[in-house]
Amino acid sequence: MLPIAQCHLLELESHVDGRGSLTEIFRSEWPGTFRPLQWNYVRSERNVLRGVHVHVRHHDYLVLVEGRMQLYLHDVRRDSETAERTCDVDLVGDRLRGVVIPPGVAHGFYFSEPSVLIYSVSEYWNLDDELGCRWDSPGLHMRIGVASPLLSPRDEKAGSFADMVRAYASHRARVPVAAETA
Repeated sequence: MLPIAQCHLLELESHVDGRGSLTEIFRSEWPGTFRPLQWNYVRSERNVLRGVHVHVRHHDYLVLVEGRMQLYLHDVRRDSETAERTCDVDLVGDRLRGVVIPPGVAHGFYFSEPSVLIYSVSEYWNLDDELGCRWDSPGLHMRIGVASPLLSPRDEKAGSFADMVRAYASHRARVPVAAETA
């Protein structure tokens, strides 16, 4: 369990023999999991930062299968028992772990080396469910250890952490949240 409510870190067991290995990367019975509607494959180069984003409606489930990634989480849910709590998780491809991220938990991914990430979402992509801020925005306190990560144009132009939190609260008041996880 991670120190943020409804976020889960799942240790995945690999079954290894002389031919290689088999690892179950998702089971709907695991803590916090949900019915995935879409799976995505992401390849990132070294020094890439994706995010910071927060979703109003959808859950994410991710597994880093190759490389190294620092996952940053920050709870922006005002009604959460862990509101404003942050944590960092180092994920490495040779130690497979799954992470469940519920709506309202902002997240950013920093890849320190070429990496492959597989993730699923509980809802199809919708621009209204994609709120973001700059990773170096005051108040966020994201520490990735580099001064100039590679960013997407969207992440480069993102606004402040305070603006993202206000937008999340406003959207949350208007948009029905998806069903809770199993």
